[in-house]
Amino acid sequence: MSFMHLSFYSTFALSSLGLAFHRTHLISALLCLESMMLSMYIALSIWPIENQAPSFTLMPMLMLTFSACEAGAGLAMLVASTRTHGSDHLHNLNLLQC
Repeated sequence: MSFMHLSFYSTFALSSLGLAFHRTHLISALLCLESMMLSMYIALSIWPIENQAPSFTLMPMLMLTFSACEAGAGLAMLVASTRTHGSDHLHNLNLLQC
């Protein structure tokens, strides 16, 4: 395993651990999700170069598009929950009350 692969795997693992353990604010959860998407985007961008496969060059752009849509929806949820509940703490949000 090369150093580059190890860095991608460790970045993804650390961001998923951050998502699992630091769930106090919605903005921290969104930042962890964005770092996961960024590590996947970089890995998908490097993969066709390593394998000399020109047919997979569209995948990183699709991944970046979905990542931008996910970020926009997450920020919209952040603004909506802050307006209705007064803060972005995740323990204030209850699915049974919505």
